[in-house]
Amino acid sequence: MNRRNGLYISVIAILLLGVAGWYGYSFWLDSATPDEFNGEQALADVQTQVAFGPRTPGSEGHAQVQAWIASELESAGWIVEIQASEMLGHPVENIVARRDDSAPEIILGAHYDTRFFADNDPDPQNHAQPVPGANDGASGVAVLLELARALPAESVPTWLVFFDTEDNGRVEGWDWILGSRAFVIQNPTLTPRAVVIVDMVGDADLNLYLERNSTADIRDEIWAVAAELGYGGVFIQEEKYSMLDDHTPFLEAGLPAVDIIDFDYPYWHTVQDTPDKVSAASLEAVGATLLKWITQQNRQR
Repeated sequence: MNRRNGLYISVIAILLLGVAGWYGYSFWLDSATPDEFNGEQALADVQTQVAFGPRTPGSEGHAQVQAWIASELESAGWIVEIQASEMLGHPVENIVARRDDSAPEIILGAHYDTRFFADNDPDPQNHAQPVPGANDGASGVAVLLELARALPAESVPTWLVFFDTEDNGRVEGWDWILGSRAFVIQNPTLTPRAVVIVDMVGDADLNLYLERNSTADIRDEIWAVAAELGYGGVFIQEEKYSMLDDHTPFLEAGLPAVDIIDFDYPYWHTVQDTPDKVSAASLEAVGATLLKWITQQNRQR
């Protein structure tokens, strides 16, 4: 081999090593990047929940959806616990998912039960019917389940909490937000730096106004992330409603909490709250925003 050929081969070898190194580095970057939030999968999860039928406390659908949620979480690598208690004489079974034994810095919550009566339906004959709960219940659960699949394992310690018995206020012997009240009572030592509730977030015409009772700095962080991702038309920078929702017991306990909710939903507590009113794009706007917001918390630690 002459000197010129030897030099040529050496240059080629260096280039090949460089390309291999770049691909290896690129592969590492890809593997370190969190999975994207899949809105279509979240919509499928809404449809699955509604197919179980009413998820009213004590019903067969309630038991089925609880088992299904637990199974989906375990398949995604989460540790699942049913925190059982009682409120106003009714059983409460909150589903809690965590990655390890770390105390949560972030709690994401949604309710998985549905309402006994469609008493807001324009047809009085439907008032005794149960609410299908595609948006009011299933949409929040779907966002949390897809986040369970998408969140990187090294994320800031996060708990996903699926609240029971949220939606039966104004029913004799019941009240609103029993599951979240039970959770706060059962976990008095938890001091997360943020609690975020997602409720009624799947409306195809999604309008998420700033909820007045929510902790302002965390609320503003999330809405700013949404704007960065191009969802400023969905996450609207205006206050509109003051909600009694699953964030309320946390606020009452002195914990920072935010409610992400679209209360301008014409099918609320009607028999028309069905999956055709829910959009994969809306679910993805909320889920992608929360996914990026959580990964930003990692960098701020």
